[in-house]
Amino acid sequence: MNPDRPEPASSSPATPEDGSLPRTAGLRTIAARLTGVRPAEAGIVLLSAAYFFCVLSAYYVIRPIRETLGVAGGVGDLKWLFTGTLLAMLVAHPIFAALVARLPRRKFVTVAYRFFMGCLVGFWALLWATPEGTDASLWIGRAFFVWTSVFNLFVVSVFWSFMTDIHRERRSRRLFGLIGVGGTLGAILGSSIAATLADQIFPAALLWFSVALLECAVACVRALERRVGGGDGARDRGEQREELDPASLASPDAGAIIGGSPLEGIGRVARSPYLLGICAFMLLFTVGSTFLYNIQAEIVSSAVATSSGRTLVFARIDLAVNTLTLMTQLLLTGRIIGRLGVGPTLAILPLVSIAGFLALGALPALAVFVAFQVLRRSANFGLANPAREVLYTVLPRRDKYKAKNFNDTFVYRAGDQIGAWSFAGLRAAGLGTAAMAWTMVPVAGTWLLVALWLGRRQREMAA
Repeated sequence: MNPDRPEPASSSPATPEDGSLPRTAGLRTIAARLTGVRPAEAGIVLLSAAYFFCVLSAYYVIRPIRETLGVAGGVGDLKWLFTGTLLAMLVAHPIFAALVARLPRRKFVTVAYRFFMGCLVGFWALLWATPEGTDASLWIGRAFFVWTSVFNLFVVSVFWSFMTDIHRERRSRRLFGLIGVGGTLGAILGSSIAATLADQIFPAALLWFSVALLECAVACVRALERRVGGGDGARDRGEQREELDPASLASPDAGAIIGGSPLEGIGRVARSPYLLGICAFMLLFTVGSTFLYNIQAEIVSSAVATSSGRTLVFARIDLAVNTLTLMTQLLLTGRIIGRLGVGPTLAILPLVSIAGFLALGALPALAVFVAFQVLRRSANFGLANPAREVLYTVLPRRDKYKAKNFNDTFVYRAGDQIGAWSFAGLRAAGLGTAAMAWTMVPVAGTWLLVALWLGRRQREMAA
């Protein structure tokens, strides 16, 4: 039989006599057109989304406990807790980088997650054995707040480092938004578990849900490794390679030990204009977010008199953000990044921020704030986050884990500190809510220029 000659249409048992596609094939075609996922990628995408689902569920289950324990000593403690978090990040990064330098990918990812699982079990034991209202419980709560603030950034950073390692640049532009759907759904589930069970069981028992979800995340990591990383399964059978272009495949040295020193990531950030640009993008984002968080407290407190009313406002904001983010991730993110490119996609969030801060400066009202907050947060989760992760796909593997982890953890929390103390200083100087919003316009304008520059450099490096 000549392999180059196509088979007659009538010889295919899967094709109906009327020439239409089988129902399952038609559904796959519709799904592929809506999401951008090719048939050979479906398993990897589902596992990646499940991994993100488990990671964010594990955090959102315990987030209410962090918030409760964090304010147990008074709101005045928060600025010191955030400072403690920044210092803890500076300690934790070299430890993680040392694991990256000495272990293959599957092992250091597993060790990192199981370390956090062990910490959760330890905190459960301490909270269970310590009576509430004592000095000991107060200090355990402070330690848990700092630990959780480190945990939430680390587990997400490790997830995206893994994604940038197994999904190459071209495929990441199409699929990172869709993979983010798993995280959005996980956040919803984790919050729902906490809201449902917090008043029915001992709150610290929720930590066991987080432990179980992190173990599920480890299982997803191992399954992904068998498919694309270092196993003999799908790669040797050629299941992934038949329908994927070469630029989309995971690197062949994915199981190799990365090596280097624990502080290498910090040095590589300091020496690379591209990594410094990502660092600046992260700092400018977090400074703006911190300012908006403080403006939020003032506007909502003055516009809504009751605590239940404020809770309702925040709940409706979260619902709108989650709905808009899901729709964006499912239908738009891959297409926008694919057609516009990484730079213009990154620029959407600074543009929304410029318009929003201008509007708040002109009219610092509740309706303006709600519209701005919903658009900004959904643009961040649905567009900016996936596009920012694509920036790392063109870098060496050590930068995907070491430099990225430094940017995602220490730099992120440093931006929080800069924003918090800057806001306090400007407030002490007598600036009101509208003036505070105006000060963020040039910051967002600088952020826009950084986004466009990063996009141009990423395109050059990908080429």
